Amino acid sequence: MKKVRRYFTKALHRMQKGPGYTYKELLVWFCSNTNTHGPKRIVSEGPKKRLMWFILSLFFAALVFWQWGILIQTYLSYGVKVSLSIGFNTMVFPAVTVCNANPFKYSSVKPHLRDLDELVATALDRIQFSSQRDLGAMTLANMSLWNYMPLVVIDENDPNNPLVYNIFDGSTNYSRVTAKDNTTAYAERFKVAIQLCTNNGKQCEYKNFTSGIQAIREWYLLQFSSIFSKIPLEDKIEMGYKAEEMILTCMFGGETCSYRNFTHIYDQDYGNCYIFNWGQEGQELLVSANPGAEFGLKMVLDIDQEEYIPFLQTTAAARLILHQQRSFPFLKDLGIYGMPGTETSIAVQVDQTEHLEAPYSSCTMDGSDIPVANLYEKYNSSYSIQSCLRSCFQEGMVRQCNCAHYLYPLPDGAHYCNNKEDPGWVSCYYRMKDSVMERERCIDLCQQPCNDSNYKMTISMAEWPSAAAEDWIFHVLSYEKESSEKITVNRNGIIRLNIYFQEYNYRSVSDSAATDVVWLLSNLGGQFGFWMGGSVLCIIEFGEIIIDCCWITILKLLAWHRLRKEKKRRPEYADPPPTVSELVEGYTNPDFHHEDTEPEPMPIPGTPPPKYDSLRVRQMDDAIEVISSDEEQ
Repeated sequence: MKKVRRYFTKALHRMQKGPGYTYKELLVWFCSNTNTHGPKRIVSEGPKKRLMWFILSLFFAALVFWQWGILIQTYLSYGVKVSLSIGFNTMVFPAVTVCNANPFKYSSVKPHLRDLDELVATALDRIQFSSQRDLGAMTLANMSLWNYMPLVVIDENDPNNPLVYNIFDGSTNYSRVTAKDNTTAYAERFKVAIQLCTNNGKQCEYKNFTSGIQAIREWYLLQFSSIFSKIPLEDKIEMGYKAEEMILTCMFGGETCSYRNFTHIYDQDYGNCYIFNWGQEGQELLVSANPGAEFGLKMVLDIDQEEYIPFLQTTAAARLILHQQRSFPFLKDLGIYGMPGTETSIAVQVDQTEHLEAPYSSCTMDGSDIPVANLYEKYNSSYSIQSCLRSCFQEGMVRQCNCAHYLYPLPDGAHYCNNKEDPGWVSCYYRMKDSVMERERCIDLCQQPCNDSNYKMTISMAEWPSAAAEDWIFHVLSYEKESSEKITVNRNGIIRLNIYFQEYNYRSVSDSAATDVVWLLSNLGGQFGFWMGGSVLCIIEFGEIIIDCCWITILKLLAWHRLRKEKKRRPEYADPPPTVSELVEGYTNPDFHHEDTEPEPMPIPGTPPPKYDSLRVRQMDDAIEVISSDEEQ
């Protein structure tokens, strides 16, 4: 250990530069030898100029560090610059998904909805008219549906004391109350609401609506979801519209196609949907050679309004959406309607967006870094913000309500909500739906994809077919659909769609880094050179003096530590320590005393000097007189 310490000490001495081991000497040496202009003047000029150059060097050094801080902060903000480019190239035709706004044929689902439809028809009579339909015909099945989630009418004639009436309460004849009976209008006085109860009916709240139509349709949809949540998927597909029944004609790029060129997908809102050019594995992507309607997709659809469910869907149309290949079509959120009896032309422009990944943005490449399980992966579709938001909502629904909503994909290990197994699911669903905190949680978790394609559509419509041509067109379409001379299609169900590229170009909006390492280094060096006249070598010199200061500090600490250890080892007495034999003798012989090896010398007594007169010096005359007197005697 001592050898290692000695080696490192010598290494510190060898690595330390400068004339000495004091901070003052090192600073003077640095100012004399550095390539930066200011510090040299501090040690070479007179006192006044030395002070001036010291202040100037200190001020400009602070200015450089301030500018460096701004530059580093700008670099760490990871700003981006957006560039727009226009490209001319053969473009891949977008995936086109078409559905019927009505999810199921009414003739197929009528056995499942018979009790529900009778209940709604009776409720409508009692809400809107003065009719008091006999309730004796209502079956137990009807009333069981009603008791789970009853519709009520709230009388707000006295806002401080509103009255709540059950629609099927036979003792209440509220429908005969008109505006003549009270100054308050009928629509303002009576509000239709859904009664939502939990905890076995002990805690109830009301979901109010401004119109009876809204209340009936919302209530019907909730009951419809509860009924169809128990029907297997295969049966629901069979009750929907087949591709050959809905897609009558097809043409792409001047070449004929058919319903066989479409991929089937089941949507919880619209039932059977069909995707053209989805680009799944093994499918070749179709490209458009030229812009214009002649080189796009042309279709004739039949939505068959006679099969619409009366209380479920009040809009007669085809629902369609343009989207990227292998992405799930969210028709309810992003789709558009195609009106029957018209020819709808959709001119498309493509905008491609490319965002940078983290840390420049919070986008995601494929959704693998998003902490939400994508429930739409089973459709072999890519990540999208809609799939993440819906999956997040379904995840919260399962966590808080212990069941999954019917309109979203079913997670593993969960079941769809229904009135029998989950009596309070509707109240929980509305709390989830109206919760701002829950929405913000999903928005924070879900991120936009980094690469995306947006299709801007210009829509125009015209009446189709014309009055002069409708006879022969309906005959031909009816024969091609059912091989019958009887007309089975009509203006109420027929739709013609033209989808094509408006221009033979695309716009690409891409992000690029506004700052990079080269930008940072060049600006740091520019600021340092402008204010201090320095370069990278000057920075290295400054780093060198910092290292030297560290070496000096380490050496001083080692010296202080060594001195401290020596002081601790120093004995507290002045005499040399006793030998081993003396210690043994002192332990065995109590009368033994240690003999000093060097006895203290005795003090020498002081002797006064002799007082002899002969030692005194006298004058010559006096001495002669003394001698002559002696001779006479």
